[in-house]
Amino acid sequence: MERHVEALLRKISYGAITIATFTLVMLMLQTPETCILENSPKSTKFPKSSCDSSHRQHLPLEKKSHRLWSSKSWKQQVTSYAHFFKHLQGKSLLFNHSKVLCVSAGAGHEVMAFNSIGVADVTGVELMDSLPLVSRADPHNLPFFDEAFDVAFTAHLAEALFPSRFVGEMERTVKIGGVCMVLMEECAGREIKQIVELFRTSRFVDAANVTVNGSNMTRILMRRTRLPV
Repeated sequence: MERHVEALLRKISYGAITIATFTLVMLMLQTPETCILENSPKSTKFPKSSCDSSHRQHLPLEKKSHRLWSSKSWKQQVTSYAHFFKHLQGKSLLFNHSKVLCVSAGAGHEVMAFNSIGVADVTGVELMDSLPLVSRADPHNLPFFDEAFDVAFTAHLAEALFPSRFVGEMERTVKIGGVCMVLMEECAGREIKQIVELFRTSRFVDAANVTVNGSNMTRILMRRTRLPV
């Protein structure tokens, strides 16, 4: 019985070896497909994958930025923010000579919007830079001196990992008498109060419902009145 089993196993082993050998030979003989055409120039780089045969042209930052800024979506968002900020100019809360900080500025729509209404000195920061409009910096640990700006603005407080620290850094970098502006999803009453309570050295100015980029939002204004105790 044992000899019969041994013989069977031996046959299976021989069969497996034969199939494996045949498969290996076929793989060695088969010419792999390539995405590079026969008449391609010698300078063509080897593709990153079997489906990547397109010539990848390196675009300088200036051209990349121009392509982004000329898109319809970009222009619409910048126009919407510009209209919002211009309203603040009418309330004498923002001036052309104001030094402005945009915290969590994303790709830089807000920075460009400030520039478009005549505010030239605008600094945008985000965890990932988006040059030339936005530089890399941690919103929870801003690399600026105390009272360096007249106005601090953010539309992304709701996304902050540590809201109190985020707000504290906004306040720290704004001058006494300067303004902190927060743009949130539409809210009222208790929610506004919770946001206002995050500000330890500023007083509440007002809150208003506004429309920015086609969304209903709430704008909260705080004016810095004192240094931290």
